[in-house]
Amino acid sequence: MSVSAEVGKYKDKDVILLKSGDYNAMIAPFMGSNLLRMRNEKMGIEFFRFDEKLSIEELKKESVLYGLPTLFYGNRLGNGVLKATDYTYRFEPNDPEGNFLHGFLHNREHDIVSTEVRNSQAIGKTRYVYDEKDPLFSVFPVKFTADFTFVLNDDGMNYEVTITNNSDRQLPYSICNHTCINAPFTEDGKALDTRIFATIGEERWLLGPKFLPTTETVPLDNHDKQYQTGSMVPVEHVIDNDVYPVVTSDVDGKEFRGAIISDVSSRKEIRYEVDRGFMFWIFWNYQGDKGFICPEPITWMIDAPNLPMHNEESGYAELAPGEARTIKEHIYSIQKL
Repeated sequence: MSVSAEVGKYKDKDVILLKSGDYNAMIAPFMGSNLLRMRNEKMGIEFFRFDEKLSIEELKKESVLYGLPTLFYGNRLGNGVLKATDYTYRFEPNDPEGNFLHGFLHNREHDIVSTEVRNSQAIGKTRYVYDEKDPLFSVFPVKFTADFTFVLNDDGMNYEVTITNNSDRQLPYSICNHTCINAPFTEDGKALDTRIFATIGEERWLLGPKFLPTTETVPLDNHDKQYQTGSMVPVEHVIDNDVYPVVTSDVDGKEFRGAIISDVSSRKEIRYEVDRGFMFWIFWNYQGDKGFICPEPITWMIDAPNLPMHNEESGYAELAPGEARTIKEHIYSIQKL
């Protein structure tokens, strides 16, 4: 089996190129350690939205709409406010509703730490050190390090990110992946043959006019239940911030916590597993006409720092000085019989 891990070039930028068996992947440190491209060559699967025609600057301007970007902090903070236990931070709003959207980690150029081949695994590591050199530090003076590890083998991509608090303050902690999965994802597939299954709970969170939670939930309706049955067509109609708890379900006789995007014609599947640190799903498809679906796992509820809720419900968390936390994901493809 062919296995390699090396630093290469995409246009004029350094990238990490990983190959293991039928899989290959490209990690883009120039846009926040984005898993910008992943393919299963044998199955003809292009996992993520990717457009080689775009320039580097065009990609950076729409960095959450391609590949698998990691957001810190994900989704919205109402009016740009982040209320930590020891301080209230105020970010400049950057969305039309007056919220601070998607944080800043995905917009920074990260460093390549290493590439190596270990047995049948191709491994790439990247890092971003957030300190007083960052342009946002005067607004958010809480030092931390983000370490990313990408391990590609014959079972797909195993991804993890570790956040370490390097400051003497509490570090509000939330990770979200704005995972842009192609629909269709096969070379000759049709959009309307795509389906999505997701391990959602038995309630949907209601959002107000600024796309912030009302803290109310409602039972699942027929639309919502399509995620549970795997009958949801994720494109050609609008999916705009469908929000649910993440649960663990049974798939093929095994525990599964994640989403499955399938092609009903070829019976090929993309499987996206997330760990228990992710408490909520947000589904979004950019008006439904762009050829992708975002199943976004997030560790805290939208605007969690500002919600009048217990942390156990909202997912709000902080890292103490010196504390670190890691989340993991696994993405791969299979052929159903």
